Amino acid sequence: MKKLILGVALVAGTFSFGSALAAGDIAAGKAKAAVCAACHGANGISPQPQWPNLRGQKAQYIIKQLKAFKAGTRKDPLMSPQAAQLSDQDIENLAAYFSSLK
Repeated sequence: MKKLILGVALVAGTFSFGSALAAGDIAAGKAKAAVCAACHGANGISPQPQWPNLRGQKAQYIIKQLKAFKAGTRKDPLMSPQAAQLSDQDIENLAAYFSSLK
């Protein structure tokens, strides 16, 4: 019985933690993603192999990469200026949107 209760608690904690990771607003992220579509495709599937697909990526991965571009710890002549314009909430929203696409 103790194992069952522990298992349920762990699963509930995982879902709570997972929800906290994608705290952005999907609708706001979709609206902000219009600019991203030029390179990453309207549905998050890139039309060109040099640009990554964003559709279905984990929210934390998108957040990490956008913050790195914004901070200058990751550099790209196209992405760095785009990310520099994003607020932290924009980044959360974009991550929520792209991670919601399956």
